Amino acid sequence: MTLQLSGRWFLPCPHVSTHSIQCRTSPYPNPKFPQTRALSATASLFSPPPTIQALQIVGGKTPTWRENGSVTEAVEDEIDWAEMDADLYYWTRALRPVQWYPGHIAKTEKELKEQLKLIDVVIEVRDARIPLSTTHPQMDLWLGNRKRILVLNREDMISTADRNAWAMHFSRQGTKVVFSNGQLGMGTMKLSRLAKSLAAGVNVKRRAKGLLPRPVRAGIVGYPNVGKSSLINRLLKRRMCPAAPRPGVTRELKWVRFGKDLELLDSPGILPMRISDQAAAIKLAICDDIGERSYDVADVAAILVQMLAKLPTVGMKALQNRYKIDVDGQCGKMFIEKLALRLFNGDVHQAAFRVLSDFRKGKFGWVALERPR
Repeated sequence: MTLQLSGRWFLPCPHVSTHSIQCRTSPYPNPKFPQTRALSATASLFSPPPTIQALQIVGGKTPTWRENGSVTEAVEDEIDWAEMDADLYYWTRALRPVQWYPGHIAKTEKELKEQLKLIDVVIEVRDARIPLSTTHPQMDLWLGNRKRILVLNREDMISTADRNAWAMHFSRQGTKVVFSNGQLGMGTMKLSRLAKSLAAGVNVKRRAKGLLPRPVRAGIVGYPNVGKSSLINRLLKRRMCPAAPRPGVTRELKWVRFGKDLELLDSPGILPMRISDQAAAIKLAICDDIGERSYDVADVAAILVQMLAKLPTVGMKALQNRYKIDVDGQCGKMFIEKLALRLFNGDVHQAAFRVLSDFRKGKFGWVALERPR
């Protein structure tokens, strides 16, 4: 069954009543493009929802598509990131909320606030793919007027255009930013020099008081699995802190010495007790920055497909070419189901995990899921 909307034909997801389908006009009008939105899969989706309202499908942006028979191709054009955020908000409305707050985080948060009193400069590490989603909403309140360095880790997982956009954004804010690759050590020496220079005044004041100089104390903070421990290990050129490509490995605060001039505090990842921004939570799940038990893999993979389809540098064509699946429309749920039938004997969970894993490994190219707003 097909639906005709403003002269275009779209194929809705199976098992969804046409009465549960709604499209919306973009709240961010762009004169270059028509205002009709193509259908996308929203909903929660691989287990039966309690009500038919949970199956509402809301639109994605038409501009990233060029109709060509039954095949759609990504148009190389600048994406409207504000509109992407709006779409993501609607896609996540019907999903089970993503929440993850292991017991050790509450203890860590309390201890970290105490240790911050001893710290000269704070190094906040974020995931370069989602810098906005990987900052704690209370971080500014905790840090107050302390000097801060922002590290965007995993710079190798974003494009040059993404990096330039974020560099300009933080430069305008007057924020000291370092791009790094914790796995290979890129950016670590620059980070060390910047931390020492920002805290140089500490020992000047100590000498004025007749006190002996001491090493600069830098605290490294951030969300789980953004690469804090790997960054420290690269700085020290030896494995001093446990590190693994999954959230929740570091569970206690640990001071380590870097030469004679710098001491580093490695801290476990900290999250808000309740994540109110579910669009951000989905991006945390996509980038593996939150525990897997906190989300439905199939739902998250379906939304990732829809996000990639809207990115001009990826598009549905790249997804079709990689998995050899021809899907009309922008229904992420349908795409995952077809992939499950083709490669995994109908196992939707395995198909969803494959798509997420491929994104995390850069199989669609290295792209950010956020740009400055």
